[in-house]
Amino acid sequence: MTTASLKLGFIGLGIMGTPMAGHLLKAGHKVFVHSIPSIPEAVLKAGATACASGKEVAQKADIIFVMVPDTPHVNDVLFSENGVAAGITKGKTVVDMSSISPIETKVFAKKINALGCDYLDAPVSGGEVGAKNATLSIMVGGDEAVFAKVKPLFELMGKNITLVGGNGDGQTAKVANQIIVALNIEAVAEALLFAAKAGADPARVRQALMGGFASSKILEIHGERMVKRTFDPGFRIELHQKDLNLALSSARSLGVSLPNTATAQELFNACAAHGGKAWDHSAMVRALEKLANFEIGDKTA
Repeated sequence: MTTASLKLGFIGLGIMGTPMAGHLLKAGHKVFVHSIPSIPEAVLKAGATACASGKEVAQKADIIFVMVPDTPHVNDVLFSENGVAAGITKGKTVVDMSSISPIETKVFAKKINALGCDYLDAPVSGGEVGAKNATLSIMVGGDEAVFAKVKPLFELMGKNITLVGGNGDGQTAKVANQIIVALNIEAVAEALLFAAKAGADPARVRQALMGGFASSKILEIHGERMVKRTFDPGFRIELHQKDLNLALSSARSLGVSLPNTATAQELFNACAAHGGKAWDHSAMVRALEKLANFEIGDKTA
């Protein structure tokens, strides 16, 4: 792939997709876009070309990126009456950067491959900040030659870009990522709640732990959120619930038990039941605080 301008498509211009598409535009590529309910004005002002459907995007672009919330949305974008598959022609490439089912991803890839086109699953980690700063971690599943072709475009959006394996393996890596993040949030929440209830200053406990083997990004960033009670997202609990649903349903089909993942999901469910589906996922601590009848910020024992 050269640095010459390419004809690219981008479907799904939400919190993540908008800045990601913006990086492609800034690099000088022609970008055809479609999004529901509407295309953000900022993307159009940056030079994107609006399209009425995924079909139209696929007709005009050679590489089509998809960034939508969940598995059914990807299915609709690709295979609805006016979806990508209806407009794509042999030799083009579909890159799904959504976080969806690894099992369904393999089905989607086979359908796109049957049309003579390539397919990469390339979910991301890093959230809105990573999308804006082009520092996303991108986990890719697909053919190595196709990955090599698209990698220069990934480099416009992220920093840690890894070909994990074949189609579906990128999504599997993302699910694994979300398992680790959820369980780390739960561990940090339990530890700081224990410390605070025992009478120690949770901020100083966190500071002490940052210098040892317990140190982690979760302790650094989300531990501070728990202490300071700053639960504006971030990454919403309802989105992490979706990802853990993928983990648990996939594990069930594979005959694998993920007991602590299930516990983390139940704690997220408890938060959602208390009106917290839009809280940052660090607010999982609130479910544990309800069980303890004590908040980390409390000064009473």
